[in-house]
Amino acid sequence: MIRGRGNPQKAITDNDIKEIVVSGTPEELYTDRRVLVLTPDTTRTCPLPLMVGLLQDIIGSKASCLDFMVALGTHQPLAEERILQLYGISSEARQSTFAKTKFFNHRWDLDDTFRRVGYLTEEDTRELSGGRLEEKVPVDINKTIFDYDQILILGPVFPHEVVGYSGGAKYLFPGISGGEFLHFFHWLGAVVTCPGTIGIKHTPVREVINRAMKLIDVPVHCISMVVKSSEELYGIYVGDYLESWENAANLSEQIHVVFKEKPFDTVLGVCPEMYNELWTGGKVMYKLEQVVAPGGKLIIYAPHITEVSRTWGTYMDKIGYHTVDYFLSQPEKFTDIPRGVLAHSTHVRGIGRMEGKIEKPRIEVILASSLSEEECHKINLGYMDWREIDLESYKNREDEGVLFVDHAGEVLHRVKAKTEAE
Repeated sequence: MIRGRGNPQKAITDNDIKEIVVSGTPEELYTDRRVLVLTPDTTRTCPLPLMVGLLQDIIGSKASCLDFMVALGTHQPLAEERILQLYGISSEARQSTFAKTKFFNHRWDLDDTFRRVGYLTEEDTRELSGGRLEEKVPVDINKTIFDYDQILILGPVFPHEVVGYSGGAKYLFPGISGGEFLHFFHWLGAVVTCPGTIGIKHTPVREVINRAMKLIDVPVHCISMVVKSSEELYGIYVGDYLESWENAANLSEQIHVVFKEKPFDTVLGVCPEMYNELWTGGKVMYKLEQVVAPGGKLIIYAPHITEVSRTWGTYMDKIGYHTVDYFLSQPEKFTDIPRGVLAHSTHVRGIGRMEGKIEKPRIEVILASSLSEEECHKINLGYMDWREIDLESYKNREDEGVLFVDHAGEVLHRVKAKTEAE
């Protein structure tokens, strides 16, 4: 049974949060058992220090061990000092309260991280993808989880470009998974397209990762959070990972989706510094693409971004940013590129079409960062010098077709659908 509460207009008190976690997490799940908590990294907004401290208070003294893993997907590993900062653990607490606790990164970059737990068959992938893809795919997961009796997912839920809404099973796939399966479902998300996925609860990719969860034989419990800021929870749901996520996604839809009456010719999104490379800063595009008018432009304002990706930058230099139809029209040219990289490329460039051999993106994407004009053009993006942009001049001009969005990347913007009467 799910324990939880949510209100788009009112934050939940710390006392109520504790009561919900306690009532939703039966003692038999953790007493004298080894518990591994999966958390987000620095690219997600949520009150992790509050929640990590709370779990230590509730579970730490009764579990045989309570350890934490940052579910990085393919993001950069964090030094332990940075993990402790993310979790709000002081050096004194590390030596006392958390002295026996282990803190892990999901080392997706090391081959010996993984164990193969099974496969999705051709029939599975054809069914789950709606006929878009048909192939046998191996499923690999971080083998560390098999050292534990209980997995506890602890993470926020937001609209997401690949799965529809983040959270739930996503903390295992791709959070602590890897290999062909990760690239398979990211490419599936690209083929469906970002506008066809983001802010939609039940998507082909969500069905794929939920099917993969059936291959995991370690029990999974879930704490799904819905936030309005890094410090305040407006929703928390504890219990079965499917139900917990479903409830949180319903509330996220009320909090993290904004509707506009009409699209805008120019949209400027300010990229938060928690997205420290374009690989994650592309979320500005994902959340704002749908409110840019055809032929309009989206400006990603990110002076702090100095590189495309520390992990995948070499590939991106080679292929640049393109629409999914660009890749689908000439797949033989990109067989040496990981499909997750191709997916990222299409999500940042947005939807479009091919007219013969000419690519016609729906909108223009302009990067105002610390990447040079030459670098932007090399990767097929527009360029603006951020030093010449007056942010104030973009504000309060919606009537003129100009939209300014601060701290872009988590709230999805859509154009309100017209009714037949309208």
